[in-house]
Formats: sequence, C-alpha cells, structure tokens
Amino acid sequence: MTVLVLGVLALAVGGCVCVVWAERGGPRWVCAVADVTLAAGELLRVVRRSRRRSLKRSDSGQD
Repeated sequence: MTVLVLGVLALAVGGCVCVVWAERGGPRWVCAVADVTLAAGELLRVVRRSRRRSLKRSDSGQD
C-alpha cells in the first residue's frame, strides 16, 4: 500500500514539474505530460462537483 501511495505521489509531483517546465517552453514530451496532468486535474474537479451535488440532493430528499 505504501508503494502505491508513493507511486501516485511521484506521478503527481512529476506532472506538476512538467506543467511548470512546459510553461517555460520545454520539449514536446513535457508539453504532452503537462496536458495530461491538467486534463486529469480537471476530470477530478468535475467528479468532485458531481459527487457534492448528488450528496446535497440525497440529504435534502430526506427532510
């Protein structure tokens, strides 16, 4: 379990480094990794919003 958490952490930190590097004009592969990182972040935001909305709906329906 620890190895899995460390692997996810390493991917997240590496993605953030690539985003900063791509902003400064890095190579093509860095820009691709940065795009994937930003898309994954946006996907997580959308999922989190939809979960919050569904929780609010289920809470309000019980009154």
